[in-house]
Amino acid sequence: MLPRCFRLPCEVPEPMTPIETQTVTTPDGRALMIELGGDPTGLPILVFNGTPSSRLLYRPWLEDAAQHGVRLISYDRPGYGGSTSQPGRTVADCAEDVRAIASTLGLPRLAVWGASGGGPHALACAALLPDLVVAVSVLGSIAPYGAPGLDYFSGMGKDNEDDMRLYFSDPTAARHKSHQDRLDMLSRTPDQLGEGLKTLLSPVDAAVLVDDFAAWLAASAADGLATSDEGWWEDSVAHLSPWGFDLGTIRTPVQVWHGRQDRFVPYQHGAWLAERIPGCEAHLSDSEGHLTLLGNRIPEVQRWLASRLGSRSTP
Repeated sequence: MLPRCFRLPCEVPEPMTPIETQTVTTPDGRALMIELGGDPTGLPILVFNGTPSSRLLYRPWLEDAAQHGVRLISYDRPGYGGSTSQPGRTVADCAEDVRAIASTLGLPRLAVWGASGGGPHALACAALLPDLVVAVSVLGSIAPYGAPGLDYFSGMGKDNEDDMRLYFSDPTAARHKSHQDRLDMLSRTPDQLGEGLKTLLSPVDAAVLVDDFAAWLAASAADGLATSDEGWWEDSVAHLSPWGFDLGTIRTPVQVWHGRQDRFVPYQHGAWLAERIPGCEAHLSDSEGHLTLLGNRIPEVQRWLASRLGSRSTP
């Protein structure tokens, strides 16, 4: 997860490819704000950004998608940005939202990747939407809390560990802290960025948290949290509660990417997932961190997903 990211007083450069934003209505009447970019007629890949975040897509991902015949789709999860809140939602509940997005866009199939706090949601699609989702990649994903054989907190940065432990010991205090963390996040300046992430940033992640990448991370979080911390809170509760599906039932092809230099979500989370997802293709690295996966590996991930989608066709 990315529980601490910051609004920078600078603009994220506009992508070279056009961006489309629209609203999808779910069967139960909620609004989902979606973003589309890359090749308008390309192979559809849906992206789950981390926590907290929004639908905003990083310019290099969009440019890679445009160059290689991929159409990227992302959305504000409930409670973020322009999407209606859904208190009490589970990770599994995202599957019907993805189905609603695909139906609205006329997509009979798509691929999915998810990073950090978006990883469990991508895995829900692998487990629950085998008729729609043909392949999934997760990068720096958390594993289920309380999972047997998993030392959940070992190697985790103090800020993340403290927030999660507070949720279990005093949910009321954790909810209040979430409100305050949002205000703190929205007030941060570029000079304060590294200090605010001090316990979470390994040296390799600190090295990439600069320039356009830092500006995009900050803008995504600021957009998602513009009106409230509800989406962030709902994500956190969903992550630390039963996810609502069994990883062992997954038959969709899955890649798991994780780095040993990750202090946001420690390495053992990725290793645990890779061992328990049937047929998983594991990319476990000694040199990668958390943010470096987003900065370095997305083109490779998108190429693999596009190959699983098969020959190019216009939705």
